[in-house]
Amino acid sequence: MSQTKTTAPPATEEGSGLGVRHALVILSLLWAVALMPIVSMLSGNSQSLIAIHFHTTQIAWFTLSTALVGTFATPFVMKAAAMYGKKRVMVVIAVFGLAGDLLAALATNYETLLIGRSVAGIYGPAAPLAYSMARDVFPRRLVGPASGFLGGSVGLVGLGGPFLSGWVIDNHGFRGALWFMVISTVVCLALVLAFVPESPVRQERTRMDWLGGLLLGGGLTAIVYGIGEGTAWGWTSAKLLSYLGLGLLALIVFLVVESRVAHPLLPLSILARRPVWTVLLATAVASGAILASGLLTQLLALMPKIPHVSGGLGWSATKNALVLAPMSLTTILMATAAGALARKIDTRVLLGLGSVLTAVGFGLGSQIHETAAQFAIWGLIVGPGVGLVMAITPIMIIGTVAPEEQALANGTQFLIQGVAQGVFVQLLFVVMARNGTVVQGTQFYLDSGFTNGLWLISGLCAAGALLVPLTPRVKRIDDTLVGQAVA
Repeated sequence: MSQTKTTAPPATEEGSGLGVRHALVILSLLWAVALMPIVSMLSGNSQSLIAIHFHTTQIAWFTLSTALVGTFATPFVMKAAAMYGKKRVMVVIAVFGLAGDLLAALATNYETLLIGRSVAGIYGPAAPLAYSMARDVFPRRLVGPASGFLGGSVGLVGLGGPFLSGWVIDNHGFRGALWFMVISTVVCLALVLAFVPESPVRQERTRMDWLGGLLLGGGLTAIVYGIGEGTAWGWTSAKLLSYLGLGLLALIVFLVVESRVAHPLLPLSILARRPVWTVLLATAVASGAILASGLLTQLLALMPKIPHVSGGLGWSATKNALVLAPMSLTTILMATAAGALARKIDTRVLLGLGSVLTAVGFGLGSQIHETAAQFAIWGLIVGPGVGLVMAITPIMIIGTVAPEEQALANGTQFLIQGVAQGVFVQLLFVVMARNGTVVQGTQFYLDSGFTNGLWLISGLCAAGALLVPLTPRVKRIDDTLVGQAVA
């Protein structure tokens, strides 16, 4: 049986101010959550330079290897965190991430670079760990705002990431980007060690369910990898169908194994509860669609404008960052406010509102996306929606599961969200490529392709909104067990 250590926080704490201690904890967890998105942005923007330097046609593996390892490692990381402590495990995976970053930065050939980026992928589950930590280490009044602020880190990355990425790569090349990853991981590790207290919440220590983890991680990895190669292999190819079939088979066997082992990696009794699976599904679809939209807007803004070939706007990375700044700012503001709103308003309403705003905003964007002013108009609708969805997701999970189940639930949502994002990205490529052409080995998209892509994202966000009514009302933060570690 699971065991949870809890201590009631002092009565006076609810009325105290934020305090330097809590601010440093928020900063440390924010860095942990934002590190992977920043690394992803640096990786994406440096791909072309790396491909040219190492003379490789397999550049897709530069980012795909990191994502696949992160997907595979997630179930093991979340189970270990539940048994041995979230901070302890976060430190361990950060050390692995640092080792991988160093190996990649020092690599003299492409194979070594890929090995380094793969090892660094073990750090991937740090974000769901940080979300679950927020429940344990803050007093009740700060759990919602802290969770919302962490969820809104997508806005912070969207605001500063493009400027940072452009400056590093323009001035220091891809090596500068790789060394920046090293420095960022060192800072993350130092902040967590210095300021984040360990969570007292534990499950009973049992044997690690290695078979279950291999089946779950391997099955999901096979599916994500197959979908990632779908465009190259062909969507009806035997190779793609083999990967998808093997992945699904592994997941089916995983369900059988988990129902029979004494200490399952992922207790099916938790996922069978309606509040849990409906919340995980609704939030994963909505957030997966939002994360997939970043690729579309980046391509639209940065691809060149070539009559009858490319419908991109041809902006520089700096101009794109400036144009999207208002959207990122509204994302941050709404995410910060979401924690306080969740104490007064049903979180289902907030998640539904966020999904509807993003659906409307991207739908409007499909019709007006030719100038900076038009981008700003629909961006001001999308921004608050993104802030609500990303901030309310961890808050809803807090209200759905017990403290000892928090890491497991966040990890599962992270897994489902990642799979949804991968599927949505591939659907985007398929939809846009129908209105595009290949010139000298480069895929270009016409304006109609971008229009259809924006409509697809709008529809996926609407689907997330339609899933919200399936979720029963979850507990408010004021009615859940939180804030154990501050006592």
